[in-house]
Amino acid sequence: MKPFLLLATRAEDLPADEEYALFLRFTGLSEDQLVRRRLEAEPLGEIDLDDWSGIFVGGGPFNASDPLEKKSPVQQRVEAEISALLDEVVARDFPFFGACYGIGTVGAHEGAVIDGTYREPISVVEVTRTAAGAADPLLQGLPDTFAAFVGHKEAITVLPPSATLLVRGETCPVQMFRVGQNVYATQFHPECDVEGISTRIHAYAGHGYFGAGELDLTLDAVRRLPVTHTGALLRAFAERYAR
Repeated sequence: MKPFLLLATRAEDLPADEEYALFLRFTGLSEDQLVRRRLEAEPLGEIDLDDWSGIFVGGGPFNASDPLEKKSPVQQRVEAEISALLDEVVARDFPFFGACYGIGTVGAHEGAVIDGTYREPISVVEVTRTAAGAADPLLQGLPDTFAAFVGHKEAITVLPPSATLLVRGETCPVQMFRVGQNVYATQFHPECDVEGISTRIHAYAGHGYFGAGELDLTLDAVRRLPVTHTGALLRAFAERYAR
C-alpha cells in the first residue's frame, strides 16, 4: 500500500514523539506506513498526492485567528504550506484528516469564522453526532454521544457553506466536519489517551491553556470521563483510504 503522511507542528520532542506513537497505535499503521514530517523543523517541500494514501494533520501550538504580527515566521510558513496543499486536497477531494489543528487549517482554507468565542479548557467533554455524522462512514459504530479530549484557544464560530457538520458539542458547537466526501477535521483530539494528553498538559503549562496553579485541576479534568471511542475514527480513516 501507499503510505499515509502525518504533518506535525509540535516543537517539543516529547509531546511530538508521543503524538506520533499515538497516531501509529490508533491507526494501526507501522512507521513505514505512516511517514511523519515535522513542519516546525523544516519546510514541507513538494508533495505529490499520488504518492500517498491520505494525509493526517496532528495538533499543535498555532492559532489561525492570531493577528499576523503575532505569528512567528515558522507559523506563517507552515500556514502557507498547508493552505497551498489544501488547494489541491480540496479540489481533488483527497483523503485528509486534521485533528484539532485541522479546524484551523481546513476551516481557515474554506473561509470559516474562527475566533475565541468557543474556546475550551483542557478537559473531557461529551460530544454528539449529527444526523449527517450518524450516516458518515468514519463514525459508523460510534455511539450518538461520546466523550472526547479537548483543549483549544480558538474554534469555528460560523461553519463555511462547503462544510457538513458531523459532531457538535454543548460548549463548542463545531466539533467535527467534512468538506466534500473525504476531507475531515475535528476540534477534539482523537489521537489522545490520558497519558498522552497529560504529557501535553505538562509540556504546555504556561502557554495559556490553563491558569497558574491549575495544573492539578487540569490533570483531574482529563480523567473525569473515560474516553474510549475517538481513536476508532483514525483507524476507520486508515482502513477506508489505504490503497
